[in-house]
Amino acid sequence: MSNQSKESYKEKAAKVSYRDTLKSMDTEEHIDLWFYRPIGFMWAKLAARMGVTPNAITIASIFLGVGAGVAFYFNNMWINVVGMLLLVWANSFDSADGQLARMTGQYSRLGRILDGLAGDIWFTTIYFSLCFREIVTSPFFIEHHWVIWTLAVTTGMCHAKQASMADHYRQFHLFFLKGKDGSELENVDDLRARQKATPWKGNFWNKVTMAFYINYTVSQEKMTPNMEALRRVLRERFHDGAIPQRLRDDFRALSLPLMKYTNILSFNWRVIVLFIALFVKMPWIYFAFEFTVLNALMIYMVVRHEKICRAMTQRIKDGEYDE
Repeated sequence: MSNQSKESYKEKAAKVSYRDTLKSMDTEEHIDLWFYRPIGFMWAKLAARMGVTPNAITIASIFLGVGAGVAFYFNNMWINVVGMLLLVWANSFDSADGQLARMTGQYSRLGRILDGLAGDIWFTTIYFSLCFREIVTSPFFIEHHWVIWTLAVTTGMCHAKQASMADHYRQFHLFFLKGKDGSELENVDDLRARQKATPWKGNFWNKVTMAFYINYTVSQEKMTPNMEALRRVLRERFHDGAIPQRLRDDFRALSLPLMKYTNILSFNWRVIVLFIALFVKMPWIYFAFEFTVLNALMIYMVVRHEKICRAMTQRIKDGEYDE
């Protein structure tokens, strides 16, 4: 980064307040507002002064999260506590990278992909560590290795789907709240068109990451057919950006109660259960919680949101928001 760009970077960050670095009060989780966002803001301010980019912070969080996962392998509470602190540190960096991006306007699709990948790497390490720990310490799992591995693989796939859907619903809510510029909501057709228009020469990694991102977006859209129907109607009737404020307000009122479920399906509550499971020396509890409680919440959230989208689509077709 040149000295001139570093200076511009610092100037942008200096003008931004803490509140400006939040996505929205609708979608922020209470623990984040009380703990992670203030800490993330301080990290982001420091990073801006040093000329550190959001992606660099994300990469640093990967190393911290992997260190936490390794620490959870040991059946030693003090080492586990060190792992807990490392995981909290990693998540404060995960908060900081987004806050820094909003401070400096350094948004990128690569950054969004890397941010999601970081969490996947943390929890993959944690899952492996917990499984290896159980098969050397638990009499039941020593005799039945396949049980803990089956549970871990199944809940790992569920975890990925839970996080994906929580993110999708938050971005759709932000789209109604702030419009296109305030949301990272994507459309598969647009992504494919951009990928096709990008030449391979000089863009190899961009094309590869775009392919993964398209698959991620496809999986989200397959789970939300009524949301996609609503999005099509919005494009046809209002061309996205010209959505009447009354429609925005009505959707926000219906969607807002579901935001608490998107937060539960994210980081904080699953990690609280993870820490409890480690304190009582029964790591399998964490897998059971993800498979039962969090899956039930995800299903409920999807059903509720699809019902809302279906109702809003019908209201638009009935001309309720025609001016």
